[in-house]
Parts: sequence; C-alpha cells; structure tokens
Amino acid sequence: QVQLVESGGGSVQPGGSLRLSCVCAGDILSLNWVDWYRQPPGKERELVAGPALDGISHYGDAVKGRFTISRDDTKNTVFLQMNSLKIEDTAVYYCHYMNYARAVNYWGKGTLVTVSS
Repeated sequence: QVQLVESGGGSVQPGGSLRLSCVCAGDILSLNWVDWYRQPPGKERELVAGPALDGISHYGDAVKGRFTISRDDTKNTVFLQMNSLKIEDTAVYYCHYMNYARAVNYWGKGTLVTVSS
C-alpha cells in the first residue's frame, strides 16, 4: 500500500509564499513518480508539477516560474514551493503517485490553500 500525507496549506495574501509537504510511505518505487495536482473551487483537478520521468519535472502553464517541486529521498518527502501566489491559486492541493509498472494511482487527502486579500 501507499500513503501520501500532505501538509503546509493555509491562508496567505496575494504575492505571498507557502511550502507544501507530502510525506510518502509504503510501496513507492521512486519519489520521481510523485507529483502535485490541485482542484480549484468548482473546477476540474489539474496538474501543477509533474513527475520527473526524464529527470525534469514539468509544470502547468499557470504556475511556471512561480512553483518548484523538489524531492528529499532521505525524508521520503516531496515539496512544492509556491511563490508569488495569486488569488487564482486558491485550491485543494493533492499529492499523487502513479505506479507506472501496475498503472495504479494513489492520492493524498489534500491540503487547502487559500489566497485572498
């Protein structure tokens, strides 16, 4: 089994920063396969920062240049550093892992980020 536990969400003003953490446990073959999605209120879930399948993570257009994903194998944790936050970044942020060998998806429960003035 796989467990993904997000933390670090909260309320912040536009222009502020937050760092989300996703502690990973269980049958995870590589943290490079762990990535971040978000779901804004009333909208579909969307990719924020993708898996590093080729060693490089790819970002959604809306967050390029502002968000950075990083992985710490010693802590089994994946981070999402979010800078220059905008009101439209308000969403529930989810940690996601796909076991490509078995084609199985795993999701954390999410952490809410609210950007408002």
